[in-house]
Amino acid sequence: MTKPSGAEKLRIVQWATGTVGATAMRAVISHPDLELVGVKVYSPAKVGKDAGELCGSSPTGIRAVTDLQEILALKPDCVLYMPEQTDYDDVCALLENGINVSSTRAEFFHPGSMDPQIRARIEAACATGGSSLHSSGSSPGFITEALPLVLLSLTRRLDLLTIDEFANCIDGCSEEMLLGIMGFGDSPERFAERPFYERDEVFNHSLRALAQAVGIEIERFEVSSEVALAAEPVKLHETVIPAGTVAGQRMVTTGYRNGEPVMRFRCNWFVSESLEPAWDLRADGWRVTVEGDTPLDISIGFPIPAAERQATLPNLTAHRPVNVVQALCAAAPGICTTADLPLSISRLG
Repeated sequence: MTKPSGAEKLRIVQWATGTVGATAMRAVISHPDLELVGVKVYSPAKVGKDAGELCGSSPTGIRAVTDLQEILALKPDCVLYMPEQTDYDDVCALLENGINVSSTRAEFFHPGSMDPQIRARIEAACATGGSSLHSSGSSPGFITEALPLVLLSLTRRLDLLTIDEFANCIDGCSEEMLLGIMGFGDSPERFAERPFYERDEVFNHSLRALAQAVGIEIERFEVSSEVALAAEPVKLHETVIPAGTVAGQRMVTTGYRNGEPVMRFRCNWFVSESLEPAWDLRADGWRVTVEGDTPLDISIGFPIPAAERQATLPNLTAHRPVNVVQALCAAAPGICTTADLPLSISRLG
């Protein structure tokens, strides 16, 4: 499609309205350069509801729909694609019809890590529609790609980049995400049987995109993980998970160059600090260390009052896909990594 000029508001559809999707939709509604024109939902209970009702904003006059054809008929400039699972038929239909896609879905972080057939299909759809696709968020996304690119701009030799993440996941994730996707509340045996595409591959895809951007060849990744169990019952949003079920999960993804670790992501995700075995947990946030000719040690915390955490933490994931829309709509057709796009600068006026 023809990319809109900078003088026009970009027409946006929000696809899925869970915790992150609703947050993104509020950001679109208040954005000076974007116009919400449609909402795609999955739940029959949400069909026909006003977008403002679905995201806690003022009424918009825009009603939620489930039908793909209704979304295509709106001819939006960009869809914020944020479902819990990716449907490649839907994504390709959007792209083939000239609609750019800004997503939080992990499948799209690094084109070279995608299934070759799926990548070819997506790229063909982009070529047909003259459209672009980008995936981002906070983690992976900001902390694994955007911030490291800035930090590594100070260096000429990298020995090891280490990213440590600590996250109490309750306030930043929906109930469906915590239970259905992340596996909190599972028995250890049930958790081990989950086909964790995200656990095994999300962060190595994102780190590989970073490595490619700075000219580092990752020869292999190693992924290790462990869980900790709830020492007592834990209330999520509505559901209470029993003691003895999974309440903490730790994953370490390490990329190797010349037989030595060169990039590492280590997460501690939990829904309670009362765990068996006990873990040494810190407040929510990240620590990034750079070892090399320009050593750095960066700590990022989230100074959010307890009463505001549930409303504020989803901003971390939702806002980058919104802020990148203008650059994405101006980009060349194809799957765009963080390094392919200009620095994402928020329009706050």
